[in-house]
Amino acid sequence: MATPIQGLIGSPHPSVSVILPVLNEESHLESAVTSILSQNYQGPLEVILAIGPSRDHTAAIAKKLSEADSRVVIVQSPTGRTAAGLNLALKKSQSPVVVRVDGHAQIPSNYIALVVEILNSTGAVNVGGMMAADGTTRFENAVAGAMRSPFGVGASRFHTGGQAGAVDTVYLGAFRREALLAIGGFDERFTRAQDWELNFRLREKGGIVYFDPRLEVIYRPRSTIKALAKQYFEYGRWRRVVSRRHPGTINYRYLAPPVALVGFVASLLLGTFLSGIFLIPAGIYASFVLIASTKIASSFLEFVILLTVIPTMHFAWGAGFITSPKSLVPSE
Repeated sequence: MATPIQGLIGSPHPSVSVILPVLNEESHLESAVTSILSQNYQGPLEVILAIGPSRDHTAAIAKKLSEADSRVVIVQSPTGRTAAGLNLALKKSQSPVVVRVDGHAQIPSNYIALVVEILNSTGAVNVGGMMAADGTTRFENAVAGAMRSPFGVGASRFHTGGQAGAVDTVYLGAFRREALLAIGGFDERFTRAQDWELNFRLREKGGIVYFDPRLEVIYRPRSTIKALAKQYFEYGRWRRVVSRRHPGTINYRYLAPPVALVGFVASLLLGTFLSGIFLIPAGIYASFVLIASTKIASSFLEFVILLTVIPTMHFAWGAGFITSPKSLVPSE
């Protein structure tokens, strides 16, 4: 039987703390916080912003939001690193339910009410839903299409959707506070992949990590090919760190990008210097990109952009995974 969340005495709606690690988010912070404050949830709610040393007007926007609504609380995050900011906000929070939101994300008005309902009905320690990528430019729309498609990111439910149920990891997450505290919070040695690593430890302690497609969070994709390549390179190298620290967490979906990269490069080199027959694997991958771009694109311009976006996502992730140094996270 699922364990209900204990809230305020006499209240059917537990208090909720929404925590955001924030760095250089002047373009999206106000809309992100507004989406939280506009929730139709009937219980007590607070928003804790862990503000890093931003180079833009993020700090001023955060201060304005806090002055306008006492539910918005600011804590300083000197390093600006995501895991450190999350832990600082977690320490400041008091609620039995802790919801993570990013400074460039937007949640629908029923998000927190759904979160509490699902936590109570499933007994899960962490619930999350769809990373609903949504762009505002042609390039961002093309990236969003690739991020929502198995052709771009594989069969990950929080990207592509699927049935509700227990999973390895979810996007962002909404947690039972006691479960987070029991495992020591987020590992601050991880610059990226904190969610993968955290969810592994939650599951290792016997907790359920639960996906529900009704929980959609709008995500804004990177706006340039350079930023996209950097993002996926970091994804790959930090996912390798998780696989080193927690053997058995790797699967074929994570191995596909490095295998594709090595196979494509080897095919081109062998085909160029030995025999044209070795170009067949490279041709197969190029055909895959062509077909995938056709299926994902909603216009000819998006199709053209996707011809670059899809291999950038695959190969940058693969390169990061292959070149990930053991020194990123020293052994304990």
